[in-house]
Amino acid sequence: MALRVDVDERLARVELRRQVGHLERELAGLIAEGFGRVEIEYRVAAVAAEPRVLDLGELERLRDDLAERVVEARLTLRKRNRVESANRELLRQMLASPADFKWVQVSRDDLGLHGCGHWHSRPRLGPLGMLMGWWRVKVSSGCPLAGRLAAVEQEAQGQANETSGAG
Repeated sequence: MALRVDVDERLARVELRRQVGHLERELAGLIAEGFGRVEIEYRVAAVAAEPRVLDLGELERLRDDLAERVVEARLTLRKRNRVESANRELLRQMLASPADFKWVQVSRDDLGLHGCGHWHSRPRLGPLGMLMGWWRVKVSSGCPLAGRLAAVEQEAQGQANETSGAG
């Protein structure tokens, strides 16, 4: 006499879809957390070429693939956070003792910050400061202003028009 076990496929399907939804939300949160700082692989290969209802085995594979992506995303973010923490510590040390970090440059991107700019250990007064050991950390002013660049382009365009119209 064989033991027969009935599986309630509907309940299993509901549970797998709940797990897939949870993993998708978690992966989306990790992607949002790393956006602009780190590239996170988020694609999961399609189970079939055409749209259809997935069977239990396919739902399990989808869940497992998403779980792998979540683990990879966490590791990628952890690595990036370690790098950014090390760069923040480097910047702290650089600000405390610029002469120990000659010519070192740390950008805002290295710290996980958005925008342009960097901190650069440079000698005061150029070559004289280099010879005398006078070092400082100079903070760049950041990104060039878009309005200033547009004004320069307009001025150049106006000068080009004047020279072509005068000739």
